[in-house]
Amino acid sequence: MLIVDTGPLLAAADLADTDHSACVALLTESSEPLHTTPLVVAEAAYLIGRRISPEAEARFFQSISAGDLTVENLTADDLARIAELVATYADLPLGGTDASVIALAERLGQSTIATLDQRHFGVVRPAHVHAFTIVPAESG
Repeated sequence: MLIVDTGPLLAAADLADTDHSACVALLTESSEPLHTTPLVVAEAAYLIGRRISPEAEARFFQSISAGDLTVENLTADDLARIAELVATYADLPLGGTDASVIALAERLGQSTIATLDQRHFGVVRPAHVHAFTIVPAESG
């Protein structure tokens, strides 16, 4: 299972994004099923619709409905953990969407995160592993 953050979803949808090819390859060639949170879906859909087009946003939702990405419901414990992470990393700041990805990864015991956000995910110390493995690897 691969936990997916907003960045790779947006980059995969945007042909002009410098990370487009790497993110398309990551998301389409992964042997692991892709999972995310409702907060990521909301953020990605908003950004895709605003930055690319309503048609691209519709394709994003079609992809989810086709089973390309599983949206995991957040539990009460996840929400409590999100609040804890947002408070703990307030100086970063770590927002609720990123915190939801971390909470989901912790609950599901996953150590790899698909994200372009090295800044946040490289700093946060998850409860279940020393650090996250971040894919795709930072370019440059």
